[in-house]
Amino acid sequence: MALNDSDSSDDESGSFTTTNVMLGYASKEPTDDTFSQLGGYATWPDDTSAPSAELVKCKICNSMMTLLLQLNGDMPEKFPGHERKVYIFSCKRKACRKKEGTIRAIRGTRLPRTSPGKPKANNESPMQNEPKQAPASANIGNNLFNSTFSSNPNQNPFSTSTNPHSPIANPFAPRPANSIASPFSPPAAKLPQPPNNDFLATTFAQKARISSPPSQEDPKKPWPPQSDLPQPYPSYHLDADYETLDPTPPTSSKTAMDIDTEGVGSRDDEKDAFESTIDKTFQRFADRLAQNPEQVLRYEFGGAPLLYSKSDLVGRLFTHQQSASTSNKITTIAHEMGSNRIPRCPNCSSSRVFELQLVPQAIAELEVEEEGLEGMEWGTIILGVCEKDCGERGAEAGEVGWVEEWVGVQWEEDAKPGKS
Repeated sequence: MALNDSDSSDDESGSFTTTNVMLGYASKEPTDDTFSQLGGYATWPDDTSAPSAELVKCKICNSMMTLLLQLNGDMPEKFPGHERKVYIFSCKRKACRKKEGTIRAIRGTRLPRTSPGKPKANNESPMQNEPKQAPASANIGNNLFNSTFSSNPNQNPFSTSTNPHSPIANPFAPRPANSIASPFSPPAAKLPQPPNNDFLATTFAQKARISSPPSQEDPKKPWPPQSDLPQPYPSYHLDADYETLDPTPPTSSKTAMDIDTEGVGSRDDEKDAFESTIDKTFQRFADRLAQNPEQVLRYEFGGAPLLYSKSDLVGRLFTHQQSASTSNKITTIAHEMGSNRIPRCPNCSSSRVFELQLVPQAIAELEVEEEGLEGMEWGTIILGVCEKDCGERGAEAGEVGWVEEWVGVQWEEDAKPGKS
C-alpha cells in the first residue's frame, strides 16, 4: 500500500518514513495502557457493564468464543466524553474454522450524561408553562371553610353539568340519586355500577393470558462465570508505536517475484506464466509487515487496511476498477477506503470506517503454547466500526451500551497462488 506524502514524515537524515498507522506489539511486561490486551479473559469497563453473552457466541456452534483482543478505544478529541472499548472474539473449535460468524467483534460505548430537562429559549419565561394561580382573596373562603363556591362570575346557571361542586346548580338538570331532587327535574339516572374485578379476571384478563402468544425470550443473556468459558489464549499487554518504514529497502529485500524470476529465463511467456501464480497483493502485505515483523495489530481510525488478498469478498470491498482511459488496473483505495462499501451500522445507519486489523504475528503469540500445526488460519482480521460511535438503542446515558461491529476475515486459503 503506497504511502501518501500527507501520511508520512521523514527524519532529518531521511533514513526512514513514519506513517499514521499505529502498530501494536505484544508484551509480557506491563505498559502504560492497563486495559488493552491480546488474549486472556475479557474485562469490562465496570462490574455491571458486561455485554449479553449472545453477542459473543459462535454463529456456527453457538458456544462461547475466546478473546483475541480488547482495546481501549477512547478518542477524546473525536468523541468527547465517550468511554469506548472494542473487543474481537474467535471460536476455537476446529469444525468452525474458516466459516462466517466464527469471529465476531463488539464495541462498548458509555455516552456522557446530559443535563436533565429541555433548555428554555432565551425569550421564554421560566414560569409561562406553569398553571396560573387564582388570587389569594378569591380562594380564601374555600381555603378556610372548604367551601365549594366558585369565584367564577361567568358560570352558566343553565349548564347541564352534574358536578355536585358546581357553584350554581341548574334546577332543570338531572341530579345525582343521593341529592334532593328538584320538583321540575326528571328522575335521576341510575349511575353505572363498578365492574366486577373477579369477572374481568376470569374473562378478558385470563383469556388474554391464555390466548396471547408467548412472549419472546429476552435476548440479553448474562455473562457466564469464567468456569463456563473456554480456555483462554495467553494474555499479553500491548505496547504501541507509529509505523516506520525504510523508504529505500535494501537490495536484499527484493520481492519474492523478483528473486524467483531471476532463473526462469528470458522468454516472456515463461515469465508471464510464473507471474500469474504470484499474488501481488499478498506480496505487498508480506513486504510491509517484514519491516516491523513483531507487530500484532495495525491501528488507524478512518484509514485503510493492509489487504492480505484482493480477490476474496473482503478484499473486493476495498478495491475498485479504475475506469480512466489511461489505466485499467485494479487499485487499492487508500483514504477513500469506502465507508459505503462496508455494511452500515445497523444501530444508527451511519457509515462504518476502518479502525484496526490483526496480523499473523498475533497468531504466533496467541498459539505459542499450542501443540501441532492446526491453529488459526486467517491472514488478517479487519474491524470496521460506526463512524459516529453511536450508543446502543435503549441504553441510558452514563451506562455502557453494546453494539456488534463488522469484522472482515481474510482466510489463509484466499491468498493461494493463482487467485490474484
